[in-house]
Amino acid sequence: MAISYPIVRRDELLVEDHFGKKIPDPYRWLEDPDSAETIAFVRSQNEITQKYLDRCPYTDKLKQRLKEVWDYERFSCPFKSGRYYYYWRNSGLQNQSVLFQLESLDGTASVFLDPNEIDADGLAAIRGYSFSEEGNYLCYGLSHGGSDWAELKFKRTDSGEELPDVLKHVKFSGIEWTHDEKGVFYCMYREHMGKADGTETTSNQDQKLMYHVLGTDQSEDVLCVERPDHPKWLIGAEVSVCGRYLLVSYRDGCEPNNLLYYCDLASINYSITGKLNLIPIVDEFEAVYEYVTNEGPLLVLRTNLNAPMYKLITVDITNPDRTNWKDLIAHNGTVLLECATCVHQDKLIVSRLQDVKSRLSVHKLQTGEKIQDLELPLGSVCGITGRKRDTIAFIRFTSFLTPGQVFSCDLTKEPLSLKIFRESRLSCVDLSAFTAKQVFYESKDKTRIPMFIVHPNNLILDGSRPCQLYGYGGFDIAITPAFSISQLMLLLHFGGIVAIANIRGGGEYGKPWHDAGRRKHKQNCFDDFQAAAEYLIAERYTGRDKLYISGGSNGGLLVCACANQRPDLFAAVVSHVPVCDLLRFHKFTIGHAWVSDYGDPEKEEDFNVLLR
Repeated sequence: MAISYPIVRRDELLVEDHFGKKIPDPYRWLEDPDSAETIAFVRSQNEITQKYLDRCPYTDKLKQRLKEVWDYERFSCPFKSGRYYYYWRNSGLQNQSVLFQLESLDGTASVFLDPNEIDADGLAAIRGYSFSEEGNYLCYGLSHGGSDWAELKFKRTDSGEELPDVLKHVKFSGIEWTHDEKGVFYCMYREHMGKADGTETTSNQDQKLMYHVLGTDQSEDVLCVERPDHPKWLIGAEVSVCGRYLLVSYRDGCEPNNLLYYCDLASINYSITGKLNLIPIVDEFEAVYEYVTNEGPLLVLRTNLNAPMYKLITVDITNPDRTNWKDLIAHNGTVLLECATCVHQDKLIVSRLQDVKSRLSVHKLQTGEKIQDLELPLGSVCGITGRKRDTIAFIRFTSFLTPGQVFSCDLTKEPLSLKIFRESRLSCVDLSAFTAKQVFYESKDKTRIPMFIVHPNNLILDGSRPCQLYGYGGFDIAITPAFSISQLMLLLHFGGIVAIANIRGGGEYGKPWHDAGRRKHKQNCFDDFQAAAEYLIAERYTGRDKLYISGGSNGGLLVCACANQRPDLFAAVVSHVPVCDLLRFHKFTIGHAWVSDYGDPEKEEDFNVLLR
């Protein structure tokens, strides 16, 4: 199909000096999303895309088939709060999942919160939620149109009554109740001027930790923590499982480390009336410290301090000198400790990642001693629910060919085992017709890179099949096996192959893997991805004229860079919301947080790397 691409104006006069180098920026005018010229540009792009799709003979068939394949039930893990159990469910074609409430696991479920009723077009979404300690109230965030901005709202759990409290200007925030159920801690930014619908591009700074008392106006909320000396820092807060301690963390962008402080709420009689006196546990950016649970003043933390694949340690906050810190579950140099959940008072369910595949084990809380492993097939643990007071934990599992399984584990019965509690099934697709496997290939510098390949069972390696190669490679994020309808369509109807390359920059092998693919080492990401393409072609899974690459956000940058560096390798590129302007990304929205991976364009050394 011939495409007549719309003319886009270039401003040849806009040239800036950066460290002695002249940098033209002819499309700077597109940074204003509200200008008439930008709106016209977006409209013309949409029009040319729609005309192309309208002429595609497969469009209507694909829409119908997607609708059929998407129509299957999906569930979260159930969890208990107060007298009720809850779980999220999507019947198949609902725009947003619905929160159900039931009094027992085998009881009748009723709708408790349905965002589809708020907006029939599916533009209202739940962005975070938290039940109060005794389960009498729910606080939930509601966003619109994909915006990061949210409003916090409240419901009673016994009657479902919506309470009048509404908290605005909330972004990048958790929700933490005090155990007396009087109110919540949350994070907000100063009152936003202008639009706050997700299309604005202004930078977000000066986040504040607030405390809201239920039944009062937001204007009366208490300012608990702020850091005007570090306006770009992000604040996190978590109330300990015992309710006594408020743990406050600070993060400087997306760098995988944080500071950690605490406030003993008992020392102020649980009365929150002003700024909190925070006591440092960790007061320098050196590693990640994540709260797991506690026994009185003894905290269990997940950390990568001198442990690039993470470990669990105990810290007594009444005597926090590092010489008193102890390993609870020691570092393992080949297996990444992803998370730990405390259940049944004295048990820890630990999820690890070994060569990008999930592993589960149960340990004693007091000593870290392993009780036993819980066997899993190839795939990913994507959720664990259970509280210290609960005897049953639930684990959600997925893989390339497993839409979703929820396992239960009764911690009172030995030997421990996983039992299928609920699972999603596709009635219109035989997933047994496909195979998922893992291979390893060498990158340009001989580093061994893992890659998953999903293909039909009747695959003949003759280079004739279309193939999607997907990657991300950034921000310490591991791309683990997951079920994807869009990828399934390629397998089902085009005889295709899907490949997912676990390139450096991600979190698949801890901090060293991340460090090897960011800042001055970012080129390793591109080399790894190009080597994946060369492997697929050399092993005759596909050919250069059949291979397309796909990625989003940081992955969008990845595929754009690879398309520029090696256009000979790929037939097509699909780049979703890419980060492409690496000299100005830090000036907009939360872009300043991405300096951790890309470098700071306002520093000459980083600028020279970004200009390559």
